[in-house]
Amino acid sequence: MKPYIYNFNVKKEDIDFNGHVSNIVYLSWMIDAATKHSESVGFGYEGCLKLGGTWVAKSHTIEYKKPSFENDELQMETWVEEIGKIMSVRRYIITRPKDNVRICEGKTEWVFVDAKKMRPMKIPEVIVKGFEKAQAD
Repeated sequence: MKPYIYNFNVKKEDIDFNGHVSNIVYLSWMIDAATKHSESVGFGYEGCLKLGGTWVAKSHTIEYKKPSFENDELQMETWVEEIGKIMSVRRYIITRPKDNVRICEGKTEWVFVDAKKMRPMKIPEVIVKGFEKAQAD
């Protein structure tokens, strides 16, 4: 499947007491990537709310391969690997393009829920089609 890709730089505030990017920052970047990708297909937060729903995380998995440091330019790739009735599985890969090093890989299970009741609801077909079209282009 075709990933959504963008580059960004590691900021000073991303660095932890060990001198490399903090674990929690990677999770934040992954959530940000999911949001950007969803917005790019027309179903960011506001678009989902218009359909009565929103996404909540069921689980996050991150596997760290190499550390990254302040001022590193990184590349985020994310894509929807699987989309079911109420849940989708999203993958992430972060690399450092200058030396082609894979920094980490991640996976999130997102559940689509009714925005008012906060209970799982069927993912609207228009959202499914939006991601399918983006990945086919």
